[in-house]
Amino acid sequence: MGATQLNVLKVLLLLTFTEIITADHDVTFSVFTVTSKSMTVQWSGPSGASSYKITMTPKNSSKDPVFAHFSSYFVMGSVNSLSPNTLYTVQLEALDNDFNVLSTASTEETTAPEVPSIIQAYSKHSDSITVEFTESPGATSYILRAEAEDFFLEVPVSSSPGTILPLQPFTNYMMSVMSVNSGGRSQPSYPVETKTVVVAPQLNITSPDNNTLVVTWPEVENAVLYTLCIIQEGSTSRLDVNTTDTMWSFDNLEAGTTYCIKGTAYDAEGRPGDDVTYCKITRPQSPYVSYIQLTQGRSIGLSVYWQPVQGAESYIAYTSDGQNCSSTPENYFCYILSVECGQNHTITVTAYNSAGPSSPSAPAEYITYPCPPENIMVEEPEAGSCMLEWDDVLLVDYYMAFIKRDDGVELSCNTTETNCSFFCKCGHTFLTSVFPYNEAGSSPLSPIHNYTTIPCCPQDVAIKLVSTETLEIMWSAVSGAELYETTAEETRDVIHCNDTAPVCALSDLRCNTVYSVTVTPCSELRGCNHTCRPHAHETAPCSPEIVNMTQTDPSTYSVRITNPNTPNTNYTVTATGHNTHTCQTTNTTCDLTQLPCGSVYDVTAVATTAVGQSLPGYSEPLETGPCCPTFVNVTQVTQAMTNVTWSPGGGARSYITSLTSLHGHAKCHTQENHCLMGCITCSTNYSITLEAISSTGHKSECTYQGFSSSPCCPTGIKLYRSANNSLRVHWRSLGPRIHSHTVEMYGTGANYTCIAPPATTHCDIQESVCGNIYTVVVAPTEHSGVTINFCQSRTFSVPCPGSNFGFSRGWQIGE
Repeated sequence: MGATQLNVLKVLLLLTFTEIITADHDVTFSVFTVTSKSMTVQWSGPSGASSYKITMTPKNSSKDPVFAHFSSYFVMGSVNSLSPNTLYTVQLEALDNDFNVLSTASTEETTAPEVPSIIQAYSKHSDSITVEFTESPGATSYILRAEAEDFFLEVPVSSSPGTILPLQPFTNYMMSVMSVNSGGRSQPSYPVETKTVVVAPQLNITSPDNNTLVVTWPEVENAVLYTLCIIQEGSTSRLDVNTTDTMWSFDNLEAGTTYCIKGTAYDAEGRPGDDVTYCKITRPQSPYVSYIQLTQGRSIGLSVYWQPVQGAESYIAYTSDGQNCSSTPENYFCYILSVECGQNHTITVTAYNSAGPSSPSAPAEYITYPCPPENIMVEEPEAGSCMLEWDDVLLVDYYMAFIKRDDGVELSCNTTETNCSFFCKCGHTFLTSVFPYNEAGSSPLSPIHNYTTIPCCPQDVAIKLVSTETLEIMWSAVSGAELYETTAEETRDVIHCNDTAPVCALSDLRCNTVYSVTVTPCSELRGCNHTCRPHAHETAPCSPEIVNMTQTDPSTYSVRITNPNTPNTNYTVTATGHNTHTCQTTNTTCDLTQLPCGSVYDVTAVATTAVGQSLPGYSEPLETGPCCPTFVNVTQVTQAMTNVTWSPGGGARSYITSLTSLHGHAKCHTQENHCLMGCITCSTNYSITLEAISSTGHKSECTYQGFSSSPCCPTGIKLYRSANNSLRVHWRSLGPRIHSHTVEMYGTGANYTCIAPPATTHCDIQESVCGNIYTVVVAPTEHSGVTINFCQSRTFSVPCPGSNFGFSRGWQIGE
C-alpha cells in the first residue's frame, strides 16, 4: 500500500467514527458513517427496549426533520433523504411495547457535500492522469480515484484540476472524484475511462566522427511512430524527423559543437507520449602542432604547443616512442617529463571531449639532446700531467670538457676528439665532466668523474709535550689528504696514530727517550705519501722513586731517591703537609730541613730536564714526632693526691705523665690533657716528665720544671684547758718545722683563730664563753701565705670550770 493510499485510509477512519453518547439507562449511540444524503448510526439500548426511533433535525435550516423506526433486533440503521452539507441533530429514543421512552441519546453530525461531476480526464505523462471536475459547495477537499484490474488508488487534492499518480503507462483506468468536508465524503462521481500515454524513447547518442551524431533507442512498447527534433546549442533553427525505425544519423554537423535532441513516441491513436531531451557534443577537429621545445633539468623534457580547436575538453600528445602528456582546454601545451637522449622521433596531438577523440594531428618531427658520454677517466702518465678521456657518442657535433679543482680553479676544453689534457697538482681532487652538443643543444647531464692526486706532505709540523709520555703533533691540513698516519719511532718501539684531523696525540711513550716523529698524509684513492721527512722530539724524564728517609736531627730528614734518567737531570723532593718543604739535588740524596714537630707529610720526588718535568714518583708518608705541651700545671688536691694539667701537643694522641722523687714516683697514661695522680708524699720535691705519643706510635720526651708537694698536715691534735681558763690546742708536726700553722676554732657560741710560728706545736685561745662544742682545724701555712685547705678537722666538747665532770686542769677536755 502506497503513502497516498494510507492517507486516504486515515481520512475514511476520521469520517467513519464519531463521539459515542451515553444516556442514563446504559444507552450508547454513535454515527457510523455519512454520505451526501444519508447517515448510518449504531447503538446499544436497555434490555427492556422493544424498538428504537431515530430523529434527524437540521440545526441551521427550516427543512423538516427526517424519522426512522427500527425494532429491537436492529443495532444499526440508515436514515436517507437528507440534504448535502447540512448539520443535523441526531436523536435516539429507546421505546417499550407501549411506545414509552425508556432512555434517549443525541449527537450532531454534518452530511457530506454534493457529488461532483468530471468535466474531462486526460493523460500527458505515462505515469499520471489529470482530472477536471465541478466543485461542490462546502467541500474542503476532494479525492481522486483510479481503478483498474487489480488496482485501486485514491489521492486527495485541494481543487480542480487534480492529478493522480503513480500510474502505469498505456493503461486504461476508471476515474471518479468525491468531495470531502468535516462530516465525511460524498459518493463517487460517475466514472470516466481514461488511458495513460506511452513512455519516452531512451535515446543513446554517439559521435563516430567530428560531423556526425548517431541516435539509437530501444523499441517503445505500443509505439507506432517516433519523432526526433535536433537543435544546435545557441541556435534557434531546428530539424524534425519522423521514423518508425529505432536509429537515425544526423550528418554534416559542426565539429566540437553541442546539439540537443528531443525524442517522442506516438501510439496508434496518434497521442504523443513522454518526451525526453539529450544533449551531445560532436568530436573535436584535429589540432595543429605549432611548436616543439626541448627543456633541460634533471632529465630531458619535451614541451609541445598546438592551436586549440572548438569543443575540446582535453588534449593528449603522443610521441612515436610511446611517450605522452595531457593538458586541459585552458592550456594549449603539455610537457613530457622524460625523453630519451639521442633520439629522432615524431609527435602528434589528439583533442578529446565527451564524444571521443579527434583524428590525430599531422606528425611533427623532433631530435633530442645527445646522450652523456660513458667511461670518463683520468690518466696521469707523469706527475702533474693528466689526460681526460671518454667514449664516443652518436649524433654529436662537438664536446665541452669541464675540469674543476677542489680549491675552485676551473678549466675547460672544446674539442671534437674524445680526450683533453690538463695540469694536475698534488694534493687536489679534480671533478671532470664532458657535455656533447648537437643541433638540439647539449646533454643536460654528464657523469662526474673524481680524480685525486697524491696528497702533499705537511710543511708546518709542530710537536709539543703535553704530558710526560704523550706528544701532541699538529699541522695544517693538506689538500687531498683524507687520513693522516702519525708514527713515533725509536730503536725499541713504534707508536702509531691514525686520524682524519690535522692533530694527533701519541701516548704511552717511553720516558726520557728521543723519538723520530713522521706525519704521512693518505687518501683512499691514491694511498699514502711516504716521502715526508721525520721530526725528532724527546719525551719527559722518568719519575724518580724514594728509596728511604732518615732523620738526622729533630727537624731534618735525609731523603734518598733513584736516578732513572740521563745526567744533568735535576731532582726536586717535596714534603707536602700543613706547609711545604722542598730540597733539590742532581744526585740521589737530598735533605729536608726545618720540619716542625707533630706534622705529617707526603714526600714525592720529581725529575726536570730541558724538555719538561716528569710525573711525581710514588709518595711516601713522613711523620715528625709529636710536639711537647707548652706548659704543665700541678695542683694539690689532697695531701697525697695532685691534679696535673697541660696544654695540647701538636700531633699527640696520648700522653704519659710521671712525677718522680727520692721517696717514689707516680705515673698516668691518658688521651686527655689532665691526669689525677695519687701516692704523693707531702713536703717533697718532685721532677716532672711527659711523653707525647702520636697515633702511629711516634714519641717525644718532654721535661719540665719540678714542683714541691704541700706541707704535711699535723697529727695528734688535742685541746686542753689552762690555769687561766684559756684553751690550748696542741699538735704534732710531720716533716721539717719550717712552716707556721693556723688554728681555726668554730663553736656554737663563738669562733676563734690563732697563728703559731714555725717550730711551734701549740696555740692558746682565750675562751669567752664556756660550755661549747668546737670544731678545730690546724693547717700549715706556706711561705706564700696560702694556708693548706685540705687538713682534717676535729670536734671537742668543752665544759665550764667547776662542773661536776671531775676533769683536772691541764688535761684534755673532751672530744
